[in-house]
Amino acid sequence: MKDRTSFTPMVFLSPTLSPLQIRNRLFGLAVSFVLCYALALTLSPAVRARSWEVELRWEHWLGVAIWTISFTGLLYQQQRRLPDSDNYLLPLVSLLTGWGLLTIWRLSPALGLRQSLWVLVASILVWFGFRLPPDLAFLRRYKYLLLSTGILLTALTFFFGANPAGDGPRLWLGCCGVYLQPSEPLKLLFLIYLAAYFAEHALFPLRWQSVIAPTLLITSAALILLLAQRDLGTASIFISLYAVMLYLAIGRNRILGLSLAGLGLAGLIGYFLFDVIRLRVEAWLNPWSDPSGRSYQIVQSLIAIANGGVFGRGPGLGYPNLVPIATSDFIFTAIAEESGLTGSLALLTLFALLTARGLLIGLRAPDRFRRLLALGLTTYLAGQSILIIGGNVRLLPLTGVTLPFMSYGGSSLLTSLLSLLLLVLISNQGDEEPAPLNKGQPILLIGASLGLGLLALAVLTGWWVLGRGPTLLNRTDNPRRAIAERYVRRGALLDRRGQPINQSEGEPGALVRRYLYPNLSSVVGYTHFNYGQTGLEASLDPYLRGLQGNPASTIWLHRILYGQPPPGLDIRLSLDLELQKQADALLGMHSGAIVLLNAETGEILAIASHPTYDANRLDEIHGSLLTDPETPLLNRATQVLYPVGSAVEPFRVASGLSTSAPRAELEALYQQLGFYSTPQVRLPAAAAVSSEQTLQISPLQMALAAASLSHEGIRPAGRLVLAVHTLQEDWVILPPQDKEQKIFTPAQVAGATRRYALAHLPCWQFTAQAKRGDETFTWSFGGTLPDWQGAPLAIVMVLEKNAPALAQYLVQEMLRFAIAP
Repeated sequence: MKDRTSFTPMVFLSPTLSPLQIRNRLFGLAVSFVLCYALALTLSPAVRARSWEVELRWEHWLGVAIWTISFTGLLYQQQRRLPDSDNYLLPLVSLLTGWGLLTIWRLSPALGLRQSLWVLVASILVWFGFRLPPDLAFLRRYKYLLLSTGILLTALTFFFGANPAGDGPRLWLGCCGVYLQPSEPLKLLFLIYLAAYFAEHALFPLRWQSVIAPTLLITSAALILLLAQRDLGTASIFISLYAVMLYLAIGRNRILGLSLAGLGLAGLIGYFLFDVIRLRVEAWLNPWSDPSGRSYQIVQSLIAIANGGVFGRGPGLGYPNLVPIATSDFIFTAIAEESGLTGSLALLTLFALLTARGLLIGLRAPDRFRRLLALGLTTYLAGQSILIIGGNVRLLPLTGVTLPFMSYGGSSLLTSLLSLLLLVLISNQGDEEPAPLNKGQPILLIGASLGLGLLALAVLTGWWVLGRGPTLLNRTDNPRRAIAERYVRRGALLDRRGQPINQSEGEPGALVRRYLYPNLSSVVGYTHFNYGQTGLEASLDPYLRGLQGNPASTIWLHRILYGQPPPGLDIRLSLDLELQKQADALLGMHSGAIVLLNAETGEILAIASHPTYDANRLDEIHGSLLTDPETPLLNRATQVLYPVGSAVEPFRVASGLSTSAPRAELEALYQQLGFYSTPQVRLPAAAAVSSEQTLQISPLQMALAAASLSHEGIRPAGRLVLAVHTLQEDWVILPPQDKEQKIFTPAQVAGATRRYALAHLPCWQFTAQAKRGDETFTWSFGGTLPDWQGAPLAIVMVLEKNAPALAQYLVQEMLRFAIAP
């Protein structure tokens, strides 16, 4: 008996182990992995909910039992019937099949049950197949009959075809819930035919008439059937397999070049003839142009891969069902999201090992037929894997083929396991010597190409995770973040006294964001599954989600254990809800804004924008909000710039500038007042105008400038966000993002405010109007006098109409309420 363990891909396997020990140890590792994965799936509902008061998953253990019995039986039968066969193929395939089976159970228990039954059926066939003679002479003898049967079955789908899904291409034959897709086993029969034909004609001159013409004719017949069925993915595999087998048989580089050119020409013709190919190519070249339409699958696939990160979300803890057809075309994406880059690379490594073993079996085959067949089967399994995974990671256009051993589909699984059967039979060489190898270059080139393909998949997967991951995860069409917030409590937004403004309510799995003071919706914003985020909910999202403010170790630990971020952190705002309610009541139905702030600290005490909306009713009103001419989604206090007109008078008076002052001096004053800079208060804000443009400012800019006339001539740094509540340090102060600036002297401030002082309040006020085209706006602003003994205040109101008396009255009422003891 010859030693078949000289190529040992796993360093922990000693070369002194017997073949039986090697197989058993490898299979034991596969069983351990499947059992651990199944246990993690069982516990995943409790992990996601962070509670044992949930229903655990148990149904997939039926699949685990079927898988264990099936492959244990195959391992026993292999050792009994084929003791000299390859030691690694069956354990590798068992691991791939078990991993895929559990992923299907996780995605759809109903499909998982069907796939488990197919595992059992296919394993029984392989079990009996291990009894076949390893020389496979019967395949050579009946090659024409076998291929003709496969083509006939494929042709019958035109008359008796069905689709298990009920609609779509009718590529299956069957009834009573059992279906077979003939084009899948046709690949296997096609390879058997080509290997047998080329082996028989190896000693004859390779003339067009004697070799290429007959095979090309039969290949064309199969392709015509597949193209008529619009099974374009399988057609592309047939063309590729024919090119590879022809190159392996003839060994001339010219043949390979012509085959590649023919494949490219077929793709070009298909691009113009078939809409589905054109759409897939366009989605491949630029998926970002239509991410919610024709490119939805590939964009969501890339987001899912990025969401997996390095170590994955964990079995059962990702959101792979957001990608259509995750059980079949995108099963690699599902695995990548829950197993991460680590799991993806491990999976690609398994396929690389499978490819290496297949190529080695081909090199050691004792005759030309078995060599060509082994190399063809290896190319089919590895090439189809590269083709479908390449579509998942945008290395190649989507083709709709399955991932061997792993994707849902009985026909695909049966064909893959029959390919395994043939490779195992070929590897059982006993005392037979390898057939003479005339040219090793074709095998070397094919093997290198497959290896480079798998390496390219690994590199590109790493790029989407490490290079583009943050960008992909922050896309507005990524719903995973919003789904996660149903399970992980988002931090609350509190006013300065600790009263909640926005908070999450409910139990894990059913958490809902509540907006307890809806009039602030245009300011604090919302976070929504379909409509994204706005306002403070967007700008403070890292804190509210627990991704900022928590130690990196805490974030990492929660991601590893739960596949989710830690609970979010509460944020304390400078707003005073009592003052805010008064501001909203005064502004009422008038379009405009009010900003009230502490003139010394810059803390915003009230910020009202009307018209506003109720963020609790987004599902009902979002469409109308987008088309509403009153633009209630805008925060008028920061996102709208209004013409200033004569409203600059108090500042000009305080500075001592006359109405005829040079433009440069006025611009210098405006620069000091902050009219040319955007306030940084962690709120979305309109970009400030430059000195070359017509002067327009936001109410917040005016309020900060007005504060300088109520507090020693200093324009404060605006503050809306005061502190974040961390678990380690309690409340941590968040410093202002701007700096205060000295503009006027106390004497200048006293002179100006005395000029605009009110008789019945310890305050000053100025009201003016400004025009922009046919529109008229009313400014009214003021604050407490410099000698006021309480906290200095500054207030600004802008009304989007000509109403100076109304604006003056509303500002005074707001000041009266704010300074009342």
